[in-house]
Amino acid sequence: MITKIIKIENEFEREKIKEVASALRDGKLVVFPTETVYGLGGNGLNEDALKNIYVAKGRPSDNPLILHIADLDMLDTLVRDIPKDAKLLIDKFWPGPLTLIFNRKSIVPDRATGGLDTVAIRMPSDKVAHAILKEAKVPVAAPSANLSGKPSPTSTAHVIEDLDGRVDYIVDSTRSFVGIESTVVDMTVNPPMILRPGYITYEDLKSVIPDVCYDNTTIDKDDKSVPKSPGQKYRHYAPSANCYTYVGDVNLVRDKIKEEINKNKDKKICVIATDRVLKEIEEDVLKLSLGSGEDLLDASHNLFYNLRVADDNDVDIIFCEGFEQVGLGVGIMNRLTKASSGNVTVLGGKKWEN
Repeated sequence: MITKIIKIENEFEREKIKEVASALRDGKLVVFPTETVYGLGGNGLNEDALKNIYVAKGRPSDNPLILHIADLDMLDTLVRDIPKDAKLLIDKFWPGPLTLIFNRKSIVPDRATGGLDTVAIRMPSDKVAHAILKEAKVPVAAPSANLSGKPSPTSTAHVIEDLDGRVDYIVDSTRSFVGIESTVVDMTVNPPMILRPGYITYEDLKSVIPDVCYDNTTIDKDDKSVPKSPGQKYRHYAPSANCYTYVGDVNLVRDKIKEEINKNKDKKICVIATDRVLKEIEEDVLKLSLGSGEDLLDASHNLFYNLRVADDNDVDIIFCEGFEQVGLGVGIMNRLTKASSGNVTVLGGKKWEN
């Protein structure tokens, strides 16, 4: 397959948007930007397109897909009911990085849901994504645009590494703003349950629906049960190198990473951390920044991008700085825990809650 790479910098490039939207309607695969990560899009009502998404990603077909929509009229065609709490969340957070799970109508194919009676839906806020979805006039199934198991791409270059020759179109646009996948909330249970943390935090959700809670279940790789949300499988978002994450006081994290560097002098090492840690790392290693440490959005924006850069540099080991599990820190640590295959060390005796 020859992949067409088409540059779309804003929502006003109408002819290009019409071209990729038409391709989506016709069942072709189109990678497009969103505010979270780049998505591998296919017509969510087209069985062949859905099958080809799984093939392109090398993804198990029991893993549900998220349908992306441009307006609430389309939501009504896909779900049996919209609970009151869902309406409150939609009013507050859509369009944006929040996926809601509903009971589906029969129009939604089994391939889009992993055979479940529920469907995951979100409305992206990225302007190019919204313009494409509005023009396509179909729900677009769009998992992250990477080979299954690898870190999700937040830049066109990393999409091309994985999917050039495996999809029909790649939209070349700006880097994703948020940098990790959307928060997922199951609205089919009472109280509503967070299945995957993200940019929309527990605190954000609780301010709208006070009884929202977490599902902390992670499905083991050998478990045959069907996940209700993408990202619930255990090894996920993983770089090729062995990854280790350290959480605690910044000085303890810095000292621990320096200790591990000295233990592994025969290895090619990458350190992914905030500037407050990196400035004290004098050893000859690849250093990738998660920002100053003052704003966790910098960390989420750079996390997957840096994991991909580490892979590009063929490092053997990655040492990462972790974060307190508060606010956006929960979503970041969810990704880091899986990228590290659970190799998370808490320093200084502070309790770690996975």
